[in-house]
Amino acid sequence: MEFSKLTEKKLRGEKVYSGSFLQVYRDIVALPDGNEASREYIQHMGAACVVPITESGDVVMVRQYRYPIGKETLEIPAGKMSPTDGNPEEAARRELLEETGAKAETMTYLGEFYPLAAYSDEVIHMFVAEGLSFGESHPDEDEFLSVELVPLEKLVDEIMQGNVPDAKTQAAVLRAYLKRKRE
Repeated sequence: MEFSKLTEKKLRGEKVYSGSFLQVYRDIVALPDGNEASREYIQHMGAACVVPITESGDVVMVRQYRYPIGKETLEIPAGKMSPTDGNPEEAARRELLEETGAKAETMTYLGEFYPLAAYSDEVIHMFVAEGLSFGESHPDEDEFLSVELVPLEKLVDEIMQGNVPDAKTQAAVLRAYLKRKRE
């Protein structure tokens, strides 16, 4: 069966959890066929991530422990939007500086990424940072990271071999790589 309209309409809902940056909701929706269903989802304030590429073609990466999966991961700098950010680029620049100590001359927008569209409205805005200069990093109090430089080509190989499981890193690095190849 095919439907011309796939939109679901909220009939009623409730907030079931409120955290420091996540809100969890349970809604009842009307389906395209007229039936009702329950939808549980996470509302997120949004985030920005950045692929910082040095003049020599290395990507500035951060390694950190991720509690929910119980492992260290190698990722690009990223973080949630803050109420003081005027736009996603400001958030990306802030996270780049905080996590790596780098400032960028140019930031190029790569687009939006919805990492969990089945159960979250989180959107991550992706950027490439170039023309980097380095100073001191200032991670958040509860953030412990190590900074690593990885050649872009090697990072793409590692992603394709399944060695970089972080979704935003995969999406943003592959977009940045293809963008550079097409220029």
